[in-house]
This record gives sequence, C-alpha cells and structure tokens, in this order.
Amino acid sequence: MEINQLKILLGEFGENVKFEYDLKKRNWFNIGGKSKVFYKAENLKELINFLKKIDNKEKIFIIGAGSNILITDNMFDGVVLKLSKNFNNISLLGENIIIAGSGVSDKSLSEFAMNNNLSGFEFLSCIPGTIGGGIRMNAGCFGREFKDILLSIQAIDKKGNVITIPSKDIKFEYRKNDLSNDLIFLSASFKGVKGEAIKIRNEINKLKIEKEKNQPTKIKTSGSTFKNPTSQTNKKVWELIKESVPLDKSFGDAYISKKHCNFFVNKENATFLDMKRLIDFVAQNVLEKTGVSLEKEIKILE
Repeated sequence: MEINQLKILLGEFGENVKFEYDLKKRNWFNIGGKSKVFYKAENLKELINFLKKIDNKEKIFIIGAGSNILITDNMFDGVVLKLSKNFNNISLLGENIIIAGSGVSDKSLSEFAMNNNLSGFEFLSCIPGTIGGGIRMNAGCFGREFKDILLSIQAIDKKGNVITIPSKDIKFEYRKNDLSNDLIFLSASFKGVKGEAIKIRNEINKLKIEKEKNQPTKIKTSGSTFKNPTSQTNKKVWELIKESVPLDKSFGDAYISKKHCNFFVNKENATFLDMKRLIDFVAQNVLEKTGVSLEKEIKILE
C-alpha cells in the first residue's frame, strides 16, 4: 500500500506508528536506511488489532535488540515491528520455571535465573539479544542452546491468532528450527535446575571473561557473521576464514575484526553495500579454497 493509504488505515495507533522511519540506530552495525512503516506494539490487544488492519497486505519484519541484523540502505517496503516494554515481563512459576516476554534480553533472563538460584541459563549472559531472537535462531554459545532450556512458546500469527507451542513439537537444529516465519513470539517458558547463586555467578563471570578474551566488544558489529558449517567439516568457521581470506581485506569502512575473524565491523561509516560485499567476498573465498559453503548467521533485511 502507499504511505498515504497506510496513514489513514493506521491512524488510530497514533505515535506507536511512524512512517519513513530511520532504522540506522536500531541495529548494532549502525547501518541502514528507512522503513516504510515502523510500529511499536503497545500490548497484545493492540498488536492483534494492528495485524488485522494490515491483513497480510504488507511484509512484516520483527526487530528485537538489532544485535544480529544487517539492514539495507534503501527503503524497506514493509513494516518493521518492535514489541514495547510491556512484553518485557519476567516471572517465576513454581520453583524452577521462568516465564519471560520475548522482549526480555538474554542477559536479563540469565540474571533473573541467578537471583532465583536457577542454573542452566548462564550461557545467556554472553548472548547480546532478546528472547524472541534467541528462539528464532536457536541461539547459543559455550555448548548450550535455547532448545536446552525451552519448555514452550506463546506466539501470534499474522492473522492475529494466539497459539502455544510446546518445545517437544519444535524441530531444533544448530542455529535454526522449523517454526514458521509468520509467527511473532510473545513469550516463552523455560526450565532451570536448582543451584547456588554464588556458583551460578562464578560460572557467568567465567563465561564473560572467556568471551571478552576472544570476541570484540563495544564496537559496531553484529556478532558471528556465519554459522559453523557442522554438516560439512569439523573446523570452526573462523578457522576456515583464517585459512582462506586475507584478514586485512575491507570494503569501505567494512572490515574483519582482528580479534575474531568471524566478526565483521563497521569502522565508521560503512554502507549496506560495503558490508554485503565483504560478507560475499569471504563466503566466496572460503568456498573456493576449502569447498565449504558458508551460511549466514546474521539476518539481512533488504
């Protein structure tokens, strides 16, 4: 639909809907143009109403922390949807089950678990995203993944129907699952193991030290660019890149991190095209040198 039509259709949502909205500050790469529509869902009732108004006539992309996304510099011809802080609730059910809204940060869930003497969530302290994004890609690190602690998810489809899916009905693989891309995750339940807060805190600190030693922080990066190609080789993706690519290669201000070569960095003013060219260059070189086809871990919105 044209923007003028959308302004009329979505007028009742007031300040929660913005048009031709700049996405550059909404992602960790600090790259990107505008979205035709940007919608911050205030609550579930309003979200259902919004989806029924849109009625599948526009592409919808859900954004969380923006920690693993590369966004086009061109106008995104659709809706970028973000859940408000009302989807950030977190609570304890019984002794060892945590219910968390999909807008909750992974770090916050890890801390909540620690404060309630629940182990199993320590690895989340090193993942810079939200619960929704973590479920979508079965995020993980240090040998643990979302599937290891997930009990069920609550989601809404793009027609406005709310559903609950037990984790046993989801097929999980390394950094992916078979959940429909039409689902918007609302919340999830997780199961932990009773432990001692001091031991849990020590484990979190150990993981954080390990991460900071090996991965770049406090710069414009979106974390791991490619997935480890576990079905093709036992080598880690950083090993393949190191063997195959001149690590000083750059396109504009898009370059490879000196600390971890699977992390690509926006030095200052890299464009979408700069970063995309670097990603494609690395993938092509790895394929030519090793025969391994790399799959992107970051999401690309274009």
